[in-house]
Amino acid sequence: MTTATEHRKLAAIVFTDMVGYSALSQRDDKLAQELLEEHRRLLREIFPRFNGTEIKTIGDAFLIEFHSALEAAQCAIEIQRTLAKRNHDVTADRRIELKIGLHIGDVVHRGGDVYGDGVNIASRIEQLAGAGGICVSMDVERQIRNALEARFEKLAPTELKNISVPMDLFRIVLPWEKDAKAVGGMKNAETSVSSRSFPASRLAWVGAIILVAAAIGWWLTHQRRATPNLAPSASPTATARAIPEKSIAVLPFVDMSEKKDEEYFADGLSEELIGMLTTVPELKVPARTSSFYFKGKQTTITDIAKALGVAHVLEGSVRKSRNTLRITAQLIRVDNGYHVWSETYDRKLDDIFKVQDEISAAVVKALKVSLLEGDMPKARRAANPEAYALFLQGRSLHYRSTHADAQKAITYMEQALKLDPTYAPAWFGLSDSLVYDYVSFGGSYHDVLARARAAAETALRLDPKLSDAHLAMARVLGELEWDWPAADVELKRTLELEPNNVLALEVAAGYALIGDRLDEALKLVQDAAARDAVAWGVYTVIGDVQIRRGRLAEAEAAYRKSAELNATAAGTHMWLGFVLLAHGEPAAALAAMEQETDEGFRQYGLALAFGALGRQGDADRALAALETSYADNMAESIASVYACRKQLDRAFAWLDRAYRQHDGQLPLIKADPCVKNLEPDPRLQALYKKINFPP
Repeated sequence: MTTATEHRKLAAIVFTDMVGYSALSQRDDKLAQELLEEHRRLLREIFPRFNGTEIKTIGDAFLIEFHSALEAAQCAIEIQRTLAKRNHDVTADRRIELKIGLHIGDVVHRGGDVYGDGVNIASRIEQLAGAGGICVSMDVERQIRNALEARFEKLAPTELKNISVPMDLFRIVLPWEKDAKAVGGMKNAETSVSSRSFPASRLAWVGAIILVAAAIGWWLTHQRRATPNLAPSASPTATARAIPEKSIAVLPFVDMSEKKDEEYFADGLSEELIGMLTTVPELKVPARTSSFYFKGKQTTITDIAKALGVAHVLEGSVRKSRNTLRITAQLIRVDNGYHVWSETYDRKLDDIFKVQDEISAAVVKALKVSLLEGDMPKARRAANPEAYALFLQGRSLHYRSTHADAQKAITYMEQALKLDPTYAPAWFGLSDSLVYDYVSFGGSYHDVLARARAAAETALRLDPKLSDAHLAMARVLGELEWDWPAADVELKRTLELEPNNVLALEVAAGYALIGDRLDEALKLVQDAAARDAVAWGVYTVIGDVQIRRGRLAEAEAAYRKSAELNATAAGTHMWLGFVLLAHGEPAAALAAMEQETDEGFRQYGLALAFGALGRQGDADRALAALETSYADNMAESIASVYACRKQLDRAFAWLDRAYRQHDGQLPLIKADPCVKNLEPDPRLQALYKKINFPP
């Protein structure tokens, strides 16, 4: 634990060492001392120019601390440039050559000195730099690769003394060097990313991100032209001028636990911080889906920040061992790599909520965000740490958007609530997963309704100011009970408490669409897209809205984006195929339907696509499979196939069954182009009335 006389933080550490100093001292101690003093004078003139703080000298070595990796690297390059110029004009025996190591890590200030991993690793990797060279860790290379006019050379993974895990290290190829060379007997592994040179794998990811950003930007630009009276949505491709100063993306914290089995906890901490910071009105914070989209991808912080339109990022790591935690967090200004704030917390698991409060407060303070008294975001505390861990695991599973994972999420929430029945967010999580699973995959309606409503009511009773509690009730009222006016009231309250709640905006857009308020639906979903530029569900709703508005090209673009962002989520390819059919492209529709991952949706799509292509035998087989396996939870989809075939009595028979089963897809019936074939029949209006659609 950190004592009162200690201070922990993240820092960029530079460690320098004179090459051959010990040997020179034995041969000519007077010359060695002369060169040592000259080298110290030269370096001490350079450190302040890059905001470096000299911690101490260790013989011929310097230990220097910097606020940012970029400033540390620039200082190291300037040192080597100064010495290279000096050495050009002196004899070989009077040359001063340094090896420099650079790492970002956890350090402890104690009694005027600095200790910790940051120092230890910097001193170890310095030995691999070679005379006149600079060796940096992967953490440093990742932060400066696009901000530094230099090329990087990746060294083969090596074990460092007293460092248990082999590290990826890089050598900065300095501009005045004729050839890149391996040092210390190590072979070059690959040329690393720089501002001018990208390996193919990273180029592919960056290219994909650029395409995502460009497509989103095109869509939003097109929508602004099509609907000039709507509030414009922020584009991920916005220039630096358009990026608000008070904006931050919370990146997924890294699981540093020994067994790498606490990822859900690290993800949960990140999500909780996102939720807390989004309650600050003056602060722009991209939603979870956007921040987590880049997880595991070889993407620079600069690229992520540009795609999400933020000026700062918050990143960190979590090391959890039984009941102890080490959480490291750092706030980085993206345009210059400057570490605005960093801290390391060594705490007991019981203190996790206090740590969340401290991190969010530090971020708000560092960004100079104005707050009314009492408006500082606060974590919602669970009485039992194990219950909180189960809650995090449940939400992590929920976001995978499959039937099996939704069922597991429900189980985890129930286990969490047995340990802490007073934890309102877990009641929301239980209700939310129950509603999602039923609407997407079916089940016992009366059982789900009773459990989901009870969970939502309990969340509201325990914490009436929890926005998600009102969202849970809105989803029960809307998607389960089809009481749309009451659902709208709860959604309004949700957004009053948390205007940046992307899921609430998405749900509200869907309910406005059901209520035939198409302009309102479009504005709401545009607001959601502006806050969560890579949320696949948002683009599905955009597609639904555009189909209703008769904008098939825009609907197709939105469904394509949804499928690209989450190719495995149920229904994404089916909806894309659906709009292609409406657009008169049955062959392309079939190709999309064949990629659908959910078997029920896939059979539904195949029945439609084969029918449009005139392959009646294949269409009949797909429809038979749908009726045999999915009659209990996809009656509306089966009715849709018969509506497309203009077999009206069969279509209405299945719609009647869908109503009796309370099919979760039935409220979306107006977005189905096949239903136009049913519009002349009075039975359709009678059905709309039973679903409580507006007259």
